[in-house]
Amino acid sequence: MKKVILQKTLFSLLLLLSFFSGFGQNLPLSKYAKISVITCGLGNETYSYFGHTAIRVADPESNLDVVYNYGAFDFRTPNFVAKFAKGDLQYFVIAHSFADFINDYTYEKRSVFEQELLISQDLKQKLFNKLNTVLLSEERYYTYKFIDKNCTSMVVDVINSTLNGKVIVKREDTDKTYRSILFSYFKGHFYDQLGTSIIFGTKVDQMGSRIFLPFELKKSLEETTFQGRLLAGESKTLLSFEKETPISWWNNVYTYLFILGFVVVAHNKVIDKIYLLILSLMGVFFVGVGFYSFHQELAMNYNVLLFSPLLLVLLFLSILKNKKWTYRFAVLHLIFLIIYSIFLLNKAHFLIVLPMIITSGFTLARVAIRNKKRIPIII
Repeated sequence: MKKVILQKTLFSLLLLLSFFSGFGQNLPLSKYAKISVITCGLGNETYSYFGHTAIRVADPESNLDVVYNYGAFDFRTPNFVAKFAKGDLQYFVIAHSFADFINDYTYEKRSVFEQELLISQDLKQKLFNKLNTVLLSEERYYTYKFIDKNCTSMVVDVINSTLNGKVIVKREDTDKTYRSILFSYFKGHFYDQLGTSIIFGTKVDQMGSRIFLPFELKKSLEETTFQGRLLAGESKTLLSFEKETPISWWNNVYTYLFILGFVVVAHNKVIDKIYLLILSLMGVFFVGVGFYSFHQELAMNYNVLLFSPLLLVLLFLSILKNKKWTYRFAVLHLIFLIIYSIFLLNKAHFLIVLPMIITSGFTLARVAIRNKKRIPIII
């Protein structure tokens, strides 16, 4: 969904800025001009897992063929990682020539689809002017939000604004949660799927009422009407590639099950402590990022019932050989696991997390048994 900004993209932006500055923002479109929504296929890089959305403006009379892209960010931004995690990283609109745009996706072997907007000449001009106004002003910057503000939702907003109403709305999967919708996009990327399952909180368990993914917009456009007719023409395939599912010796469910199975079968105090330490540190991270970040998707993360920061206290008590309180904290976390399991039953990530729940159950039960006070038997 997110498109990385490269040197040639910056060059294209400067070239297009000079073009529009020379002709003025209100460059008139001819009657042959077409404005289309572009949907790009899924890729195997993190930023491309969900596809991409852009707007194409093509006018053969003006020799104009430009793609407006709301998904750009700059890796050279100071404190890039911290800003991305916090949720105040500025994304921005850029424009490419269509030739450069299609060459990039040809190189990446990602499909590209086009849906022409069947709107009047006045509305085409209005949309074109809006795009250029944003491109040539500070409005081109926006604060990225995973669900609420991204390359797809921004395209929906600018088109709806042009049409003076909420014309484009979500048509399918409104009875599914955002988490369920996202879950299917990680084929061939097991640990990415696991990671997003456990780092996201309650927001992604809301019903997916907003269009936030490229192919959701594509499907909605196929059914959206405006002024008594379809808003978009039939989808045209500009590039067609079969998505290649990567094969990895480590990034798969088998290594995950092997590692957890080893923890269970080893029945070793040191391994148990290392496992619980990893869980606790992940819990500390989840809690920390939940308070630190502006990303609402990371807040209120109930997965800390499994990845509990209080496991650090359990480990500390164990090191001090305080059997009584070590036992109590182990039992407390077993209760957490039961509550977590019940709460997770209807969630999309239940099955992927279940092996970890089972492993934690075995580990905590062993800790409890080792530290339970023995009752003396008097004969």
